[in-house]
Amino acid sequence: MFNVIIVEDEKPILELMKVIIGRNSHYAIIGAFSNPLEALASFPELRPDIVFLDVEMPKINGLELAARMNEISDQTKIIFTTAYKEYALDAFKVYAFDYILKPITPSALDKITNRLLKLELIPATMKPQAQYASIRCFGGFEVRNPQGKLVRWPTRKTEELFAFFLCHPNQDISKWQLSDILWPDMNEERVTHNLHNTIYRLKKMMKEQETGMDIVKINDGYMLDTLSSTYDLLEFPKNETALLECLEDAAVSERLCSLYQGILLDRKDYLWKVQLEVGYSKQYTLLVRSLIDRDMAKHEYSKAEQKLETYLTQYPLNEDMQQLLMDIYVHSGKKEQAAKQYDRFETLYQKELGIEPPMEMRMKVAAYLN
Repeated sequence: MFNVIIVEDEKPILELMKVIIGRNSHYAIIGAFSNPLEALASFPELRPDIVFLDVEMPKINGLELAARMNEISDQTKIIFTTAYKEYALDAFKVYAFDYILKPITPSALDKITNRLLKLELIPATMKPQAQYASIRCFGGFEVRNPQGKLVRWPTRKTEELFAFFLCHPNQDISKWQLSDILWPDMNEERVTHNLHNTIYRLKKMMKEQETGMDIVKINDGYMLDTLSSTYDLLEFPKNETALLECLEDAAVSERLCSLYQGILLDRKDYLWKVQLEVGYSKQYTLLVRSLIDRDMAKHEYSKAEQKLETYLTQYPLNEDMQQLLMDIYVHSGKKEQAAKQYDRFETLYQKELGIEPPMEMRMKVAAYLN
């Protein structure tokens, strides 16, 4: 997996790129900047494998920024994003690895990714993962084989069983628990038969698709042995103790935030995932809030804004985060932007909940504007 930063001065395009790049399992976004000077200041600390860099930007253009990044690290690969083909020649003068024409598309990104993989530019510490399937549990549920092809499930129960194991890795799970989850209303004889067949299909699929994992029979149950493979959910902190350890390191926190691409197993109506979904959402919120507090302590308000805007694309009804974003807008002299943010929130709040936003928030916004 490549650690990536994105530098794009137009925020709508930046958000689109974060979505497209974030959905590709070969990339982990560790930074996203609309201000090129902030990107340059953060570059020595982040040391990304790849930089997706806009060519035309104010203050310092992409070509100059790339040259300065090359001076700091000649290991980082620069990939320019531009609306104009004629920039390509200039791009290669500053040792750009490649370029993508705007608007960026998943297919264009795939071509770049394939070239990176063919040239074996994956960092040495990441190479063992390249031979295995890629798995995404946050923001949906997606499994792709090592060739990047989407895995098709033999049955819906096979898919759900694998999802459950991924949410409970390296744990001994009794066959009765699995039976109650998958076939709660079926008689014992049929359940045993179905579970046996589904486990068989799943093990066969995992081997054929080179997941690098295995289902192991243990006593009266089964366990997903993740072996040397990894995936987003496996890396994410599962409890408060693990989270507190991660919060001590800003770079680790940034990395974990990039793994969280949305709700756990989004668009899957598994009843058993509800409590897990709430827990991971809470962990993600605490991670983001910790990073925002760090930014604000350094008076880096634009960074805090970006993190909040990204967070609110996933959880737009979070009142505390909405209020914090408006506070930062006002503190930065952007009262008009704060008013627009509140109007959007009020419209959504009324539409989704059928009520007005909290009185305290309305009074605070009114005080800002007066």
